[in-house]
Amino acid sequence: MRQTTAMTSAAGVVFRTLVTRAIRLGMSMVTGMLIARILQPEGRGVYAVITTVASATIIVGHLSLEKSQLALWSDRSRHRSLTTNGAILGLVAGAVAALGAILLVPMAGWPGDLWLWALALSAVPFGAAAINLNNILMLQSRMDLLNRKTVCCAFVQCLPILALAALGHVTIMNVVICWAAAVSLPFFLAARALRPISLRWDSDLVRRQLGLSSRYHVGWVAMYLIVNTVDVVLLNAMDSAATVGIYAVAVTLITLTRIPGETISQVVLPEQAASDVDDAKHLTARALRLNLLVSSVVVAGFAGGVSPWLVPLVYGQSFVGSVAPLIALAPGTIALMMVRPLEQHLVRLDRPMTMTMVSITALIANILLNLAMIPLWGAVGAALASTVTYILMAVLQASRFIRSTGLTVRELIPGAADLRSLLRPFIAKFRRSVAIP
Repeated sequence: MRQTTAMTSAAGVVFRTLVTRAIRLGMSMVTGMLIARILQPEGRGVYAVITTVASATIIVGHLSLEKSQLALWSDRSRHRSLTTNGAILGLVAGAVAALGAILLVPMAGWPGDLWLWALALSAVPFGAAAINLNNILMLQSRMDLLNRKTVCCAFVQCLPILALAALGHVTIMNVVICWAAAVSLPFFLAARALRPISLRWDSDLVRRQLGLSSRYHVGWVAMYLIVNTVDVVLLNAMDSAATVGIYAVAVTLITLTRIPGETISQVVLPEQAASDVDDAKHLTARALRLNLLVSSVVVAGFAGGVSPWLVPLVYGQSFVGSVAPLIALAPGTIALMMVRPLEQHLVRLDRPMTMTMVSITALIANILLNLAMIPLWGAVGAALASTVTYILMAVLQASRFIRSTGLTVRELIPGAADLRSLLRPFIAKFRRSVAIP
């Protein structure tokens, strides 16, 4: 009975999180459509390069502290110090990373004026600290609060752009301002939810956290570069900003199909952190099966059935070229949904160098594939390079998980029981809603 209640509660959290993501999805679609239609492929490409590099700088600056938070969370006496350290270290390291990035801009020859870059990079310290604090909220199982924050931040980005579009004032500068505001706001909302946050960190715990997180950080940065950065930067260097704009629309749309899988990964995170290792491995296997089941249906349906008519309808004929790279990204997106739940468990096993080597190997492969495929096929080549890399990462991580846990490949493949467990809470809710009093 208790297990059934827990499953129903988890399903409720998943459902509410999916609704939240759907709201954000709707606003993101509207925002992205306006930006793409008004700025056209070249302007959309410049915006994509700026925000992509700024987002990568946030990842560099957050120091992968969530890994140490996950590893140390079982000691309740450290919870307050982990929160304080996450806020302060995120702000300090984020500021250092932003300064380094602004110095790279003229040397790299990235598009856009320097003041535009400075504006985007000013949000980096707050974005880095927000990642750390949001992870604390997830570890506290405060998903409903995170959902409200998500909707609030989506409104902060979407509503001003709607107003600017109505007034005819959508420019690269204005959309970068809206992006920076939406990236910065989560820090202040999370800090308010977790108050009081001391201004003095626990130096002994800082050293331990940095010792733990540093072993994962290179690998995590490498993985982020694979998923979000390398293809955009190389496509801009080897082709054009307009091609980046075409590709950015494809990436944006296929990323939306990752929402169900990412939601499942977030919901199971507290149990993965708190359970003993044996229970956690079975929880991870079940989350992986559900991710594969849900992601396969959503990604295949969207890429094959929806995108060919959705892209020209929403973004206009100038973005029809986004459909082919979107379809090419679909198999890799399904594979990518395996990586997050596996990684969350593998952190518990404290073998960071193996995880780092997997990510570095995949990053090198991704760069080489992009260098080979972009000159031949442009945006489609970048998409194919990403898909091959995602599949490689998923296979390597799954192989390590199987060797470490003793589970079999069959236990990672979804079956009829997983489908029934996924549908059961929704069928029950439907039956209650139509029941005659």
